[in-house]
Amino acid sequence: MTSWQPGRILFLLALLLTSAHGISSNLEECLVLQSPEGSTVSCHRVTKFPSPLPADTVHLSVEFSNLTELPARALERCQRLRELHLSSNRLQELSSGLLTPVSGLRVLDLTHNELRGLPLGLFRASAALHTLVLRANQLQNVSALWLWGLRSLEHLDLAENELRVLPDGLVLSLISLSTLDLGYNLLETLPTSLLMGPRRLQRLHLEGNRLRRLGFGMLALQPFLRVLFLNDNRLTEVVPSAFQSLRELDMLDLSNNSLSSTPPGLWASLGRPARDMQDGFDLSHNPWVCNEDLQDLYRWLRANKHKMFSKNDTRCEGPEALRGRRLLDVAELESL
Repeated sequence: MTSWQPGRILFLLALLLTSAHGISSNLEECLVLQSPEGSTVSCHRVTKFPSPLPADTVHLSVEFSNLTELPARALERCQRLRELHLSSNRLQELSSGLLTPVSGLRVLDLTHNELRGLPLGLFRASAALHTLVLRANQLQNVSALWLWGLRSLEHLDLAENELRVLPDGLVLSLISLSTLDLGYNLLETLPTSLLMGPRRLQRLHLEGNRLRRLGFGMLALQPFLRVLFLNDNRLTEVVPSAFQSLRELDMLDLSNNSLSSTPPGLWASLGRPARDMQDGFDLSHNPWVCNEDLQDLYRWLRANKHKMFSKNDTRCEGPEALRGRRLLDVAELESL
């Protein structure tokens, strides 16, 4: 004899009630898996947002469905929701009260939509949220006010948008933030106060932008940073004190920039002799001019060559006599 769980009976009753009131259900287009922790609902390529949802829903995925909007009260029934995945739709805006019923939400994924902004107050009940992914939308600007109240947020992904300028204090309220991804936007400069707020930022992604200069001050706010991606920019200058406070950095990627030289003192706080960089560094595909101005870099490379990526792609652009030579080989010759 089949045993019926009370939650399942209530769900079926809800379906009957909604049908009786002329409200259609499209939950049959979704996969519903039940467990002692609650229901997981997965919907791919549906024509509209699923309704009514099981009251014990803890994980909801509505993806690859071309949805352009969500009902303002879409989540009203599932107050136990912990993860909400809405990637690969065509969402253009969200209701400011959408997340109010789901105060325990921990993950919100909005990758690959058409959002140009977020409403103020969207996260007023989202103190538990730890992952927010806004990658690959159409954001041209971002406001610190959008993020206010996300004191538990650990991972913020704003990559692959159209951001040209960032406001001062963008992550000021995000005291728990450990990963910030701003990669593949259109950023040319960064505010000095950009990283003010987080107590212990670990990973910073700035790759794929249009940065030309890395100055002093911004990185000094995050001495516990472990991973820094600056590759695929247009950097021609890094000031001597840019990395001064980064004594725990384990990964640095400066590849695919326009660096021909680096100033004395830049590398003093990184790697040996103080400590090994656990993951390594990449300086490849820059137009290095291998002359006496690189003496400081040569010494650092000799001490840290065991952590160097892409050695064969890190070559001299000049002078003509050394054009095409590996930078590391020139550095080792300088020690003779």
